[in-house]
Amino acid sequence: MRGRHPHTKATLAVLPAGTANLFAANLEIPHDLQGAVANGLRGRHKKFDIGRMNGEAFAVFAGAGFDASMVHDASRKVKKRIGRAAYIWSGAKNLSAKAFEAKIDVDGKRWFEGKASCILFGNVRTISGGLELFDGARPDDGILDLGVVTSEGRVEWMRTLARTARGQARRSPFVRTTKGRSVKIKFNRKVLYELDGGARIKKKTLHVDVEPDAVTVCVPESAAA
Repeated sequence: MRGRHPHTKATLAVLPAGTANLFAANLEIPHDLQGAVANGLRGRHKKFDIGRMNGEAFAVFAGAGFDASMVHDASRKVKKRIGRAAYIWSGAKNLSAKAFEAKIDVDGKRWFEGKASCILFGNVRTISGGLELFDGARPDDGILDLGVVTSEGRVEWMRTLARTARGQARRSPFVRTTKGRSVKIKFNRKVLYELDGGARIKKKTLHVDVEPDAVTVCVPESAAA
């Protein structure tokens, strides 16, 4: 998705491609080029939030641990060869990855301390295939949704993924969720992280903040968000 510097007077018209497919789907923007262009010309203008992780912006999701390793291992070469199955392959490969210790402060208060295998931030509700990760998440509410997965090993991960596939991630004993505007994370070792499906280098600390009303986007009149 091609973005712009937030808090300008420019308005963003989304033409779905790559990560923008997820952003567009959550805003009910048409996925066909003709419909997307028509929306850009005639859609209503609405302000949306963006998240920032270590200074870099993300519009959809960001995370550290399992999901970042999955994104990293699903290289362009692998995706070109086997398509979207690359994520299934890389996910299976990382199910046995060793957990890390994390200390997480949300809006200035300690919220989590212990072992974790995946940390996710969501600015929207669903990902590919309509899979719902954060029930009720909205890109216009001024807050980010945060989830921590503590699953270790294939058995616990399979139980967690099965509940997620049924839209019941929050009911898993290995998942904790909350909402916040500012989050600071400290790891006991360097951990890989990702932004909107793009892997970054490993870090021992992450700072995540939300920028309310940062971008103005053309959306259909019928869009619920």
